[in-house]
Amino acid sequence: MQAVKITEHGDRDVIEYGEYPDPEIDRDEVLVDIKAAALNHLDIWTRRGMPGIDLEMPHIPGSDGAGVVEEVGEDVTRFEEGDHVAVSAGVGDLRMDDPTLDPRFHIIGEHVTGVHSEYAAVPEDNLIPVPEHVDWEVAGSASLVFQTAWRMLIERAELKAGESVLVLGASGGVGHAALQIADYAGAEVYATGSSEEKLEYAEEHGADHVCNYEEEDFADWVLSETGGRGVDVVVEHVGAPTWQDSLKSLTKGGRLVTCGGTGGGNPETDIPRIFWNQLEIIGSTMATPDQVDDVLELVWDGTFEPAIREVLPMSETARAHEIIENREGFGKVVVRPDSEL
Repeated sequence: MQAVKITEHGDRDVIEYGEYPDPEIDRDEVLVDIKAAALNHLDIWTRRGMPGIDLEMPHIPGSDGAGVVEEVGEDVTRFEEGDHVAVSAGVGDLRMDDPTLDPRFHIIGEHVTGVHSEYAAVPEDNLIPVPEHVDWEVAGSASLVFQTAWRMLIERAELKAGESVLVLGASGGVGHAALQIADYAGAEVYATGSSEEKLEYAEEHGADHVCNYEEEDFADWVLSETGGRGVDVVVEHVGAPTWQDSLKSLTKGGRLVTCGGTGGGNPETDIPRIFWNQLEIIGSTMATPDQVDDVLELVWDGTFEPAIREVLPMSETARAHEIIENREGFGKVVVRPDSEL
């Protein structure tokens, strides 16, 4: 088969698209004919290399994808040939109440072989049924960011109707999902972006107040907009460049919920502000199967809408990385096997 491959850690020139051995499925796995897949910031970090993760090279990346069931293993009971499915990339012990807390929890595409290829062998437990009316670009791009944002806001931050939320980078992957989820939950939504186009998108998808962080300090803007109070919840996924202002944006007793640090993972922090204002710092990773089902049902029925900024052939995956790294446009970058185009 043809697959996206990382031959070593490095810049975009380590990405190749070419022949790779066809996957063989285990008893509990499903062979998926991939129709569309999508990139996340996770793919950038996987390509560059992350401490503590030793990948066998060449490595197929990709944590988002969707396609048609081609074959099922002997122990598979939920799917059959011809079913439409999407990948949910978090792998944990399903006997636990919260599999994301499994010490061996890992992510397809980050720690093990991903799905940016013509075919992928995926554990049955990591597949979600997709209604046939759902476009492949939507099915292949929604899972990771919408489950991440749903768990962050609904489960971890326990967002309530009437509360206020600041969503950083509201036109990015997690950001644009969090924007829609916060609006759905009945929150007053504050959103940041770096261009008028991105801010217009945010307003069209649930933002009540918008700020161009390239032109003004977003923490000062939040405090001005809220009469000095601050917001109840900050959705933080940038890290070092925004961390101090994210804390400053919170009201007393506020919650900062984070799922990543795309701009830097080791920020300076303001401990006196945290204890004096009794702030909560909440980590969140992926979602449980039930949470995934809950949010993706709302994607499939059109309540939530993944924004697709560009669709490219998998042979142009290096360009897809460039788009994300340069923050071009808004929403998800989708890649499709060249044979599908």
